[in-house]
Amino acid sequence: MKTFQTYLNTLCSGTYSCIHCRAHLADHSDLISKSFQGSRGRAYLFNAVVNVSCGPSEQRYLLTGLHSVSDIFCGCCKVPLGWKYEHAYELSQRYKEGKYIIELAHMIKDNNWISNQVSDRPFKADVK
Repeated sequence: MKTFQTYLNTLCSGTYSCIHCRAHLADHSDLISKSFQGSRGRAYLFNAVVNVSCGPSEQRYLLTGLHSVSDIFCGCCKVPLGWKYEHAYELSQRYKEGKYIIELAHMIKDNNWISNQVSDRPFKADVK
């Protein structure tokens, strides 16, 4: 059994974990958006994350303009996961400040996900 700094409550909602070592990274309730692009493909924006460490802050030109960001790494296996928005220079992008991007290539859905799938078969009532 691996030991992480923080374990998320897996009974309430699903969690997102590091695909490499299964360390908990974020709770589904902290997911803000699934519509982001990372350097290696699709990424999710989270309000809060756990079991990560931050690198030094640097300025980068991203798709939405100039931002000050810090790369984030898994606290257990040290794999780069994404980045933290430290500062947005454009007023319309300030909502990202203090939020985290985790790339889908580095995380998986873990524990107690409830499937909301609807059957593709039509309901047939018993008619007599």
